[in-house]
Amino acid sequence: MRRVVIVEDETAAAVNLRSMLSAIDPATEVVATIESVEEGVEFFTQPFDADVVFMDIHLADGDSFRIFQSVDIKVPIIFTTAYDEYALQAFKVNSVDYLLKPFKEEDLRRALEKLDRLTGAERAEERERRDKMVAEAQPSVETLLVRYKDKIIPVKMEDVAFFYTFAERVTLTTLDGKTYPVDKTLEALGGQLSSERFFRANRQFIVSRNAVKDIAVWFGSRLALNLTIETPERIIISKARVPEFKAWLAGNLL
Repeated sequence: MRRVVIVEDETAAAVNLRSMLSAIDPATEVVATIESVEEGVEFFTQPFDADVVFMDIHLADGDSFRIFQSVDIKVPIIFTTAYDEYALQAFKVNSVDYLLKPFKEEDLRRALEKLDRLTGAERAEERERRDKMVAEAQPSVETLLVRYKDKIIPVKMEDVAFFYTFAERVTLTTLDGKTYPVDKTLEALGGQLSSERFFRANRQFIVSRNAVKDIAVWFGSRLALNLTIETPERIIISKARVPEFKAWLAGNLL
């Protein structure tokens, strides 16, 4: 019997993967289905028993690579992705198993057979290559073009205090208090910003480490962030995100 964890935010894709796994081996047990980075961090922080993790790269609240910034997943991972040919070369070179969407049952079967053939030492080597690839696979934007009146101006990311979304409108506010509209969702920004500099605090905010003034313990083991400038509303870090946030902040303060 094979125990499986699925990290996938598209319901149809998760159901399809379950169906193919069952067709290959009816004894397969899906231990958990995870739909977001936040859920992933919470799940993988706790003890779990699984033989393999199928992980989509793009999730609703950002790239799944962010999960690895908070937790050390020792279980073999097979990535599922819609990346283009050039990005896939990185997976091939680093010997990381992947399935290119939309994949077929025979593709899944080959990936599982490859995984079964790996020795313990080979799995450890593959894990090291995967961790290196994850660390290097996140290009970051250093300058963002924004509209201001009848002009388009560049804003350096080092000058940004936070991004905020409300009523489907996203804005950025700089460290000196200037606010500009942004033609991107927070989800899209999350995949483009430096993970060392920025943190997705919740559904409304992405904050810069440079803007964090202090942190207060909030109700229910949550955290409340105070920035160096005023924010439209209080920034709350959920209990599940606290370990990820602390690791991010500590890492950047070294």
